[in-house]
Amino acid sequence: RQAGRQSSSGEEHVDEGKMANPTPVVKRKIIKKKVNKIKRWHSDRYMRVGESWRAPRGIDSRFRRRFKGTGPQVNIGYGSNKKTRHMLPSGFYKFTVENVADLEMLLMHNRKYCAEIAHNVAARKRKAILDRAEQLNIRVLNGKAKLREEEQ
Repeated sequence: RQAGRQSSSGEEHVDEGKMANPTPVVKRKIIKKKVNKIKRWHSDRYMRVGESWRAPRGIDSRFRRRFKGTGPQVNIGYGSNKKTRHMLPSGFYKFTVENVADLEMLLMHNRKYCAEIAHNVAARKRKAILDRAEQLNIRVLNGKAKLREEEQ
């Protein structure tokens, strides 16, 4: 029996379209050295200065010169482990797919990479990509996007 989901009326709906669900070869623990964002200098003071990081460039800037009490700056020490960089919490790495031929590249790497269908791919080609991904046992991240209920 397939695991289904219950609706508000109590009857159970069974998902007919199965998705490939391989497990990653190695699932390492992802350790982030810094989880909170480093904000841009004076972004709290002026509305015109956004919070996204920009390097300070002023010739007399005390922030650029790293005086005490000026707050953290971006530097290489905050970089993440090379082996877990760009890794998703599931243990896979993303690979953007635009057509069925792109899936063939993941044939031997289906336990290291998962497919993500590009945003500009229409429903008809998405359906073909999903069918081929199921045959090759490749996980698709956004498999349910842009598909109508009766097509699934």
